[in-house]
Amino acid sequence: MKISDYIVNTINRFPKGFVFTYEEFSKQVESKEAIIKALNRMAVSGKIEKLAKGKFYKPEETVFGKLEPPKLQIVKDLLEENGKVVGYLTGLSIYNEQGLTTQVSNTIQIGKNEIRPTFKRGRFTISFIKQKNTITKENIPLLQILDAINQIKKIPDTTLGESVLRIIEIIKTINEAEISTMQRLALKYPPSTRALLGAILEFLKVGEPKVLKKSLNAISTYSFPNIETILPTSRNWNIK
Repeated sequence: MKISDYIVNTINRFPKGFVFTYEEFSKQVESKEAIIKALNRMAVSGKIEKLAKGKFYKPEETVFGKLEPPKLQIVKDLLEENGKVVGYLTGLSIYNEQGLTTQVSNTIQIGKNEIRPTFKRGRFTISFIKQKNTITKENIPLLQILDAINQIKKIPDTTLGESVLRIIEIIKTINEAEISTMQRLALKYPPSTRALLGAILEFLKVGEPKVLKKSLNAISTYSFPNIETILPTSRNWNIK
């Protein structure tokens, strides 16, 4: 079988929106240059789309045109190394999915233990947020909630009060064991994040908020203006 036929047949088996590089074909085709030339020809012809240098994807066709790949596909090489999870989507990348904003951003933010400078990939800006906790598949949803609390004042197209109400609804959906884990993970977040989480947990009467309160300086105050009507327990956490 010709190299071009093998590559076309392989791509046909990929799901729509799947991002790939020449490495997907290197086990069967020894010449890296031949693979890259074939992929670039297919991109020029419109059979596949080029995301960035050396990265391509199989687009999904709709009546509105070709869809871009999911964000998870765009940055999947930054989220896993040798089968181990090393990063996760967070911040601007998932506010919309969490129901915290209707805005869709061209910035994809990633939480990692070891961060790197911001860079561009196609039309997307890839930026990084330092995560001090060990990252596992199981705790990623909890880290995403904590990141949203930590960055709550920066969430676009919403108010602080609306964001607090939405986070309360999200926390209502997680079980007691997950809440306990989230409290432990929160200990590596800034004091203001711990205080707001503690006020939410106390309001919902779940978890052990006193664990968070013990980690805070009793005389410190935290600025989350005008949320006492939404979250009356905020007064117990020096939130003003």
